[in-house]
Amino acid sequence: MAEADGGKPGKREGAEAEADDGKRLSDLLRLPGGKRIELSGYDARATPGGPPDKAAALAETAATGSRLADLQERLFASATGGDRRRLLLVLQGMDTSGKGGTVKHVVGLFNPAGCRIRAFKAPTEEELGHPFLWRVTRALPRPGEIGIFDRSHYEDVLIARVRRLVAPERLERRYGQINRFEESLAEDGITLVKVFLHISWEEQRKRLLARIDNPDKHWKFAPGDIEERGLWPQYQQAYELALERCAVPEAPWYLVPADRKWYRNWAVSRLLLEHLEAMDPRFPVGGFDAAKARRFLLAGA
Repeated sequence: MAEADGGKPGKREGAEAEADDGKRLSDLLRLPGGKRIELSGYDARATPGGPPDKAAALAETAATGSRLADLQERLFASATGGDRRRLLLVLQGMDTSGKGGTVKHVVGLFNPAGCRIRAFKAPTEEELGHPFLWRVTRALPRPGEIGIFDRSHYEDVLIARVRRLVAPERLERRYGQINRFEESLAEDGITLVKVFLHISWEEQRKRLLARIDNPDKHWKFAPGDIEERGLWPQYQQAYELALERCAVPEAPWYLVPADRKWYRNWAVSRLLLEHLEAMDPRFPVGGFDAAKARRFLLAGA
């Protein structure tokens, strides 16, 4: 795969696609922890490691569904045998980057009974009365579950920085607190898949206009969205700092180019598949004599 300077994902085309064969998408999309990140250097329309076109991506995403469902069932069942492992997908990105769309099209491949989805909005009065990680801790998936955060604890170093909601020294401490928190989650059996959905300035304008022009989409738009868009440079800088400073080995960041919705959905589904396969959950061994139970049932029990 052709890459820009610094190992930045480039567009996968033609014969270059063959270079990706055998590589995990996780390796292609993982951001380098602890190194300077410049989002302007990443192409939001790129398709690193992806299918050649939209039709192929839709087919592959659909086909991935059955494998994801099987792994989810195994993970859920393993908890009955004492396995404490779970998976947490964290979705972050600018407005219109597709967090909700990802939940709909990718998380929709799972059995909702085994999922715990939480969309984090502005904190409530009760939440403001606690440390910033309190509300996140309460929403974590239980053993055997798949958790999905539409926004997350990262809002407390993103909007809090851009809008200057907390004192600078308090904000600085939060990066370390997040790192220690994520390390503790990994120690407790949580596999973190942190995804930054990277959308371009031009694509965001296009999507906001689509919401304005379609009355059926007005519920997704607020005049304040335009004001927030005016803070684009500040948000990009805040994201760059979060991506640089909060990438412990147990919880790296994956940058998914999100201008092409079909690639976004394909990539996130693939990342989930790779992580669940690495977890390799197993059905627990039954605590009964299966042969004896079968004989009794056949005998008319």
